[in-house]
Amino acid sequence: MAQSVTGKDHGLRSYLTGFMLALILTAIPFAMVATKLLSGPATLIVIALAAVIQILVHLRYFLHLDLTSTPRENLLAIAFTVVLILIMLGGSFWIMFDLHHRMSM
Repeated sequence: MAQSVTGKDHGLRSYLTGFMLALILTAIPFAMVATKLLSGPATLIVIALAAVIQILVHLRYFLHLDLTSTPRENLLAIAFTVVLILIMLGGSFWIMFDLHHRMSM
C-alpha cells in the first residue's frame, strides 16, 4: 500500500472503513425516521449525534485530519470550519426567525 508524506497509511482499507461508517451513520437516522421508533425530540437527538459522529468520521478517514501529525495547522483548519458553519447556521436561523416574525404580523 502507498504511504503518504507523513508516513501514515491512507490506503484503500482506510477509505473503505470510512465509507462503511458513513453508510451506517446515514442509515441509522433514516431508519429511525422511517420506523418512528422513538418520539420526535429523541429522534432529533439521534440525528444530531449521528451527524456529529459522521463529521468526525469524514475528518479522520477522508480528510486524514488528526491532531498528531501537524496539530497547529489541523486545529486552525477545524476552527475555521467551525466558524464558517456557525456563521451559516446563525444566518439561516436569523433569516428564518425574521421571516416567521414578519409573516405572523
